[in-house]
Amino acid sequence: MANGPRAVLSLDIGGTKLAVAVVTEDGRTHGLIVEPTRREEGPGAIVPRLFDMGHRAIAASGFESVEAVGISCGGPLDSRAGILTGPLHLPGWIDLPIVELAERDFGVPAALENDATAGALGEFRYGAGRGSGTLVYLTISTGIGGGAVIDGRLHKGAAGNGGEFGHVMVRTGGRPCLCGRRGCLEGYASGTSIALRATEAVAERGAGSALAELPVVRAEDVVAAAAAGDALATELWEETIDVLSIALTDLVNVFEPDMVVLGGGVTRSGDALLLPVRDRVAQDAMPPAARAAEVRLAALGDEVCVVGAGAVAFDHLDSLKALTDTREITNV
Repeated sequence: MANGPRAVLSLDIGGTKLAVAVVTEDGRTHGLIVEPTRREEGPGAIVPRLFDMGHRAIAASGFESVEAVGISCGGPLDSRAGILTGPLHLPGWIDLPIVELAERDFGVPAALENDATAGALGEFRYGAGRGSGTLVYLTISTGIGGGAVIDGRLHKGAAGNGGEFGHVMVRTGGRPCLCGRRGCLEGYASGTSIALRATEAVAERGAGSALAELPVVRAEDVVAAAAAGDALATELWEETIDVLSIALTDLVNVFEPDMVVLGGGVTRSGDALLLPVRDRVAQDAMPPAARAAEVRLAALGDEVCVVGAGAVAFDHLDSLKALTDTREITNV
């Protein structure tokens, strides 16, 4: 397909799985490969395996080559320098120059972005946010991440780490968060935190609750029990909706987006999450922002970070071209 559409390689580095694919400008994935991370092996073993998956994905995609590599990973990271400074889900990955390594291996330009931020760009360009101008995206899963696209441009912040929406404070002095603060959204509404709050509540006052009959309580168990009318589960789920609505209302007031997209495993609860959150944001946000913002569930599913990394790679190529064009004009 040498004369076909432009194609880039996407590498998504997760703590549980590695996902790679060739992505074309229409947002479609080709030659997708997903394998366990086996993070205990460390970067010395995982990075070569990741790159080998990339070469296999290119071979399986039908494309002879790719123009760039996009890499998505959880933070902390330095997207401008292309360095993984110490991702929380990848112990031992300290100051790893992943972009330099990828460029050396694949022989094309590479770009790095936080996975949730990449997901925001993917949903904006190819998913539920297509056609919007300003978008706020939250992924509500093991943790909570996010990103914003403002007037069609990905918001990165001064140091490249903008969009840490999981650390919006929703309860002053509240539950401890992995970031070291108390009261963050992630400490209440992530899948991990919902399960932990439920486990604590069952131990303290769970007599008579269906949750007390389970050997391990998961976030999806809380959703199911609340739907069945379980009082304790309903209380836990209502608090989840409350803190999420508070955070989203603040974000809507700040960014005044025309689209809010919610993704991640917790959103598999569907209307049980979407409808009350949508109603609360419409009720509590400032009137102009509330009227503008439409709240939707994400559309790209498990491929969101792979597709998002592809979008990051295409933007990187466009930036390089613009820089080259500027230099050529300057040298005339």
